[in-house]
Amino acid sequence: MTSISQHAALSDAFRDETPWDVGDDGDTLHEECGIFGVIGARSASSVVALGLHALQHRGQEAVGITSFDGGEFFSHRGIGHVAHVFKNQDIFADLPGMMASGHVRYSTTGGSGLRNIQPLFADLADGGFSIAHNGNISNAMTLKRDLVHKGSIFQSTSDTEVIIHLVATSRYPTLLDRFVDALRLIEGAYALICTTPAGMIACRDPLGIRPLVMGRIGSSVVFASETVALDVVGADFEREVEPGELLVVDHNGVISSHRPFGDPAPRPCIFEQVYFSRPDSILGGQSVYQSRRQIGVELAKEAPADADLVVPVPDSGVPAAIGYAAESGIPFELGIIRSHYVGRTFIQPGDSKRHAEVKRKHNANRALVAGKRIVLIDDSIVRGTTSLKIVQMMRDAGASEVHMRIASPPTDHSCFYGVDTPERSKLLAARMDLEAMADYIQADSLAFVSIDGLYRAVGQQDRNAKCPQFCDACFTGEYPTQLTDYDADAVAGETEA
Repeated sequence: MTSISQHAALSDAFRDETPWDVGDDGDTLHEECGIFGVIGARSASSVVALGLHALQHRGQEAVGITSFDGGEFFSHRGIGHVAHVFKNQDIFADLPGMMASGHVRYSTTGGSGLRNIQPLFADLADGGFSIAHNGNISNAMTLKRDLVHKGSIFQSTSDTEVIIHLVATSRYPTLLDRFVDALRLIEGAYALICTTPAGMIACRDPLGIRPLVMGRIGSSVVFASETVALDVVGADFEREVEPGELLVVDHNGVISSHRPFGDPAPRPCIFEQVYFSRPDSILGGQSVYQSRRQIGVELAKEAPADADLVVPVPDSGVPAAIGYAAESGIPFELGIIRSHYVGRTFIQPGDSKRHAEVKRKHNANRALVAGKRIVLIDDSIVRGTTSLKIVQMMRDAGASEVHMRIASPPTDHSCFYGVDTPERSKLLAARMDLEAMADYIQADSLAFVSIDGLYRAVGQQDRNAKCPQFCDACFTGEYPTQLTDYDADAVAGETEA
């Protein structure tokens, strides 16, 4: 087996050699992808493209759409943003049909080459089968080795392709039974949208770690990673796909619900509330914006500061900063201005170019912050390099004091469920205590919201230590599933207090 400390080497088994922009010197957490599907809609592929555009924040490296016209499947994929890959309207003429699914990705497991762009497609015994996956399969390497030994030939380096091979080799009589059989063998997190000649299948893993919602445009059925995508395409939100639920929709719009995994206690990813989901989305019946604002309220109660201004690190720190300002009575001001016209670029060698990248994206509002004591609000600290640069930016603009407040607990464990976190040895909170972290980023003080404060902000009384209401492994090290691809000693090292 491969240890967690060798996570990069493990990922290389699924990864192309092409380097790709990771933004902010690798100091930002990235969701792996977003998925969207519609069945029963005219020009379904156009609807999917619009939905994916609303999910662009979940994956900015590549995009793909697969459609079905009642007889054949058609696909178009490319590296880049949705608006770039699908900029020509003629492309949609080559994606006909009333059923389509799509995917935007930020690669964690698997590389950024064309062969890994989803939806992945295969011709199975029952006909075509496409799959779009948000999440990460934590026993993919183990399953792949077994499948290859038995003769399977893989066309990509994505963990998602493992599901296709498991479906293809299952001996159950129907496609749905074979699909369920495949899902019983995988570990980790997944939200899936699959298309077949008979219709569409949408499902979430038994713990519901990754999100998936259902809506309607008239008689058409729509699935998406977030409710904001339903809003953008004009769909009415109907409900979340429940953890462990499989929804099968035929071409007449008939929906059947299947629950083959029992009824385990859900553990949705709490970082969706902190950072990944758009603030105009609804998660678990709660506004993401309101959750983030309330995190700021909790943070102000737990970690007050004697200061003149509350300044967010845009854009993700804005709602929490509004909440912090409201609770503390310290004025909220835009002390940092973000440029929205900075394109994603390949990592440049040398510290000077990396520092210049941050300055191209953010600039201090010097006239506002000069001579002021600043409370700086951000969503998280990963490696700490970006926080260091932002704090220094405030000092260079004349701030007399900089107090850093973080709208999440310390991120001191790696995620293996579809979030691109560095290996633990590179996480600042895993290497240093609070005082050392404050010294490293050169802040006058540093504080994080507590884990209970975070739970209160998202509508819980406190964290239930015996049965946590969310997956919070990146903060606590308590992983809710098996991690078969990583050896026991290494997992113990990841999860120890």
